[in-house]
Amino acid sequence: MSSDPFEVLGVAPTASLQELAAARRLLAQAHHPDLGGDVAAMQAVNAAYERAVELRRSSPRVTAPVDVPAPPPPAPSRPRRPVRGVQHDAPSFTIDVLPVEAFEALLIVTSWIGEVLVDDPPYVLEVFLHDPSPCWCRLDLVPDAGATTVSLTVAAVEGAPVPDIDAVRDVWVANLNQPLW
Repeated sequence: MSSDPFEVLGVAPTASLQELAAARRLLAQAHHPDLGGDVAAMQAVNAAYERAVELRRSSPRVTAPVDVPAPPPPAPSRPRRPVRGVQHDAPSFTIDVLPVEAFEALLIVTSWIGEVLVDDPPYVLEVFLHDPSPCWCRLDLVPDAGATTVSLTVAAVEGAPVPDIDAVRDVWVANLNQPLW
């Protein structure tokens, strides 16, 4: 593998921190040992990412060439609902499959009980839940010896009561135990 961290990540030396993180996530999908990848390759990706971030932070004056057109403005996103009453439950429950499969199952359940706000497969899912009560919910997935541990964070949204985190957890678990077909 190349000693140039930007080349390893497949990005330009002018890549932003967000672009570096996105490139690492993409490579992790191919090289992470939990997904059938190679430990040494994943270590090389992580080392390249850390070195590229270090280089980016130590030389902030590096910019893209002048003749490169500016990127288009970001697409308008859904307005964020104000949150209050944040509760965290870690760990909340365990799913007896690897994070990729657990993430897919959670996406299916989300279509039944809410709407996806942010998905960063296979480790983060943010959802606006309709059931058991309207609330914001973040699920953090962590590999755990052939299974996946899920931690919940919930918060009330404007006009709704503070959600009961145990009730939210119970809705996820009950729906995950339903047949998916």
